[in-house]
Formats: sequence, structure tokens, C-alpha cells
Amino acid sequence: MTTLLLIAVAGLAAQLVDGGLGMGFGVTSTTMLIMLAGLTPATASAVVHTAELGTTLVSGVAHTRFGNVDWRTVAAIGIPGAVGAFLGATVLSKLSMESARPLMSAILAVIGLNLMLRFARGLTRTKPAQQEPHSKRFLIPLGAFGGFIDAAGGGGWGPVTTSTLMAAGRSEPRRIVGTVNTAEFLVTAAATAGFLVGMRDQLLQNLAAVVALLIGGVIAAPLAAWLVTRLNPILLGGFVGTIILTLNLPVVLAALGLDQKLWIVRVLLLAIGAILSWRGVVKARANSKKASAAEGITMISELEPAPAAQR
Repeated sequence: MTTLLLIAVAGLAAQLVDGGLGMGFGVTSTTMLIMLAGLTPATASAVVHTAELGTTLVSGVAHTRFGNVDWRTVAAIGIPGAVGAFLGATVLSKLSMESARPLMSAILAVIGLNLMLRFARGLTRTKPAQQEPHSKRFLIPLGAFGGFIDAAGGGGWGPVTTSTLMAAGRSEPRRIVGTVNTAEFLVTAAATAGFLVGMRDQLLQNLAAVVALLIGGVIAAPLAAWLVTRLNPILLGGFVGTIILTLNLPVVLAALGLDQKLWIVRVLLLAIGAILSWRGVVKARANSKKASAAEGITMISELEPAPAAQR
């Protein structure tokens, strides 16, 4: 019973993160299931992806109703993502616990570091820089890589695909989030199928964990929608990246035989993460002021009368 309560808490916390950032349910809940509930890496990833069948379906329907979905991109990124996810689930389910734990921790640590560095830059986009759609040569490998990392690492679809598409700046952020979340249903379904093929008995034995994770996520959904309007997304993203890296990097170091004074590593990571997160907030404020000033100059210039020669 205690384990199920911990899993429900993991789902609640992961949904709060995902609701604030548009990414992070898989990587956050997988980390918590391994660290707090004691599940094996493969079981944790299988439980998360099975629970996400419900959350991604609801999310996709909601984004569709609000007009946030580019169906061309959903197909271009979701189908190769599903193939990559099936392969990732198959690979993870065939690894032994001893080899899977450091491997998954290494993937999660890289994702956590990516989140830390990304939000430390303090960059937020409100308008797309270009309107040209991405080519399939760009979307297909991105989807396949994101799907594989998502299944093999227990999460990562959002951090890999959303971050990349945001950086490219060819679409509105709301359409990027809606499109990626809708495509994630295909990725989640393929990953779950892969886990059913590779570890059907273990997954069926943990259906209660799936339900607990799903309940926690559903309870947190309205709270996350409220918090996202009040929390600083850059500060939240940096904090999440720091926690994920702090929990997983010591596991990798221990597997390499570098298990001396890991508490010092954790303290240093927390300190560095706090500094980078605050740096991101400061840079975001500076960028916002510059954008506001530039917009004000543009509006003034538009209101000024044209020179006589141009009248």
C-alpha cells in the first residue's frame, strides 16, 4: 500500500512538472519510481508508458479541440517515433537489472543536464521566427531518436522533440506543444506494445502501479493548469533538470567505480543547478525588457508621420 501511495505521489508530482513545462512526465515519474518505489528500470518505464496511454490521449484530444495540432507534423514525427519507441522498449526489456540501471540513469542524467542548460539560457519564444514547415528529413530522425530515448530511458520524448522544435522557431510554442503531445500517444502505444512483448508478466503484475500513477496524474492536472499561470517556467525547468541530474549522475559514477564521497557530488550539483536556474531567470527578465523596448520603438516609428518626400 505504501508503494502504491508513493507511485501516486510520483504521478502527481510528474504531472505538476509536465503541466508547468509541457514536458517531463515520463522522465520525472520514472526517476521517482526507481528512487522512491524501488522498481526496476524496465518495470518503471513500462508502468509510466502504460499510464501515459490515458494521459496522452486526453491531452491530444484537448489540444485538437483548441486548434493546437499540426497533423502533418504529427504523422511525420509520430510514426518514426513509434518505431523508435518499440525498439527502445524491446532493448530495455532484454537488459539485466544490473546493466539497465546505470544505462537508464545515464540517459536520464543527460536529459537533466540538457534541461538545466536550456533553461539557464533564459530564452523563451512567443512568436515563430519563420513560418516554413520542417522537412521530413528533419522530422523523421528527430522522431525516431526521441521515441527510442523515451522508451529506453523511461522518458525524454518532450525534452528531445519539444526543445528541438522550440529552438528551430518555425511554429508557435502552443502548436509545438500540442503537436508533440498528440504525437506522443503513438509513441506511448508503441512503447507499451514493446514492453508487452518483452516483459508481459511483469507489466501485468504492476497494473495497480499503473492505476496509481494515472490517478496521481489526473488529480494534479487541474492544479498544474492553475500553477502554470503563477510559477516561473524557467525556474521550474531548471529545478527539475537539477533534481533529475542529481539523482541519476551518482548512479552512473558508482557503476564506473567512482563511488567515493558521492554526497559531495550531489551538493555541488544542487549548488550549480540553483545558480544556473537563477541565471536563467535574470536573463529571461533582461530579454523581456529588451523585447518590450524594441516593440515600443517600433510602435513609435509607425506612428511618426512620413517624410514630405514620401507623401
